[in-house]
Parts: sequence; C-alpha cells; structure tokens
Amino acid sequence: MAATSAAAGLLGRQLKQMHSDNDIPGISCGLVDNNVFEWEVMLMISDECKFYGGGFFRARLSFPAEYPIMPPKMKFETPIFHPNIYENGEVCISILHPPEEDKFGYESAAERWSPVQTPETILLSVISMLSSPNDESPANLDAARLWRENPAEFKKRVRKCVRDSLEM
Repeated sequence: MAATSAAAGLLGRQLKQMHSDNDIPGISCGLVDNNVFEWEVMLMISDECKFYGGGFFRARLSFPAEYPIMPPKMKFETPIFHPNIYENGEVCISILHPPEEDKFGYESAAERWSPVQTPETILLSVISMLSSPNDESPANLDAARLWRENPAEFKKRVRKCVRDSLEM
C-alpha cells in the first residue's frame, strides 16, 4: 500500500509540474474520474510535424501501482494511423517497454523504461515518434508498409486522421 501511495504522490506532483510548465506547447493533461493513475491527454500537434500537424489527438496514460519502477501504458482514443501505434490505439515505443532485456535482442535496456522517465518525457517522445516512425519494428504493419513503399498514400491516410481528429 505504501508503494501505491508513493506512486500517487509522485504522479500528483508530476501532473502539477506539467500544469505549471508553460514551455510544453500542445500538451494538455488531466485526471480521469479524479484518479491520479489515469490521465486523459490531448496532443495538439503543431504544423511543424510533417504528417500529423494540425491534429488534435486524445489519448490516455494508465499508470501501474508500481510506477515509476514500471512504465505506464498509452493508448490513443482518437483513431490514428501510424507504424508504431496498434490499430486499437496502443502506443508501441521503446521507453514504454518494461525495464528488462529484450528477448528478441531488438532494443537495449537503455532504450526501455527507466524510472527517470516522466509523463512529460513520454509525451514528448510520442510527439517525436509521430514525425519519425520506427518502421523496423512496427505495431501496425499496414502503416509501416505504406510509410516505406507508398509515402503519398501514407500521407493521404494520415491527413484523413488529422481531419477526423478535428471533428471529434
């Protein structure tokens, strides 16, 4: 129980810090049902992002009781087409993988979750991922294939996601 209350205290401080930081444009966070372990996130992607610029994407960060030892899960609630996002919206990015050796040898332990990560660093990494997908280890095979083989069609699919995100 002490670990859970320590995690809750840390998450409360991190959320407060994010609210007081004015230097994180395009990220808005709040609690779901006043639960510090469930955050609703809105990513307002700047026009500088090559593909997703202008989009408003809603997501959820779900933190485990073992936070910050174990990573949260992130899932987009707004439909989004991306090589590193499963069709159900779950984000597949190295820093959200548990802090252990990759049994497939793809990622080093240094690329995976570490307790020094914060919700802010996660969200900044996800925004960076939107601009620079990792198509060598895709969560969405169709998106990765289009990214590599048919960039015009990939861009067309993504622009539709951006338009749809503005209507939600």
